[in-house]
Amino acid sequence: MSNVNNPKHYNSHPSGVECIDVIEHFTFNLGNAVKYIWRADLKGNGNEDLQKAKWYIERELKKRNKQKE
Repeated sequence: MSNVNNPKHYNSHPSGVECIDVIEHFTFNLGNAVKYIWRADLKGNGNEDLQKAKWYIERELKKRNKQKE
């Protein structure tokens, strides 16, 4: 198994689904947020992953608010 193309945590989700198969249907920011939520706790520090997801969600909200102006 390649640590570049297919690290263990990519397929460790209980669903057996690989995250990329889902997130490629989202915008960049939302896809990254989902990615970090999806893999929280699968590669170590789940709280850090959730903070990263929050960062991407906040970035998406700022982008959308700016578009409304």
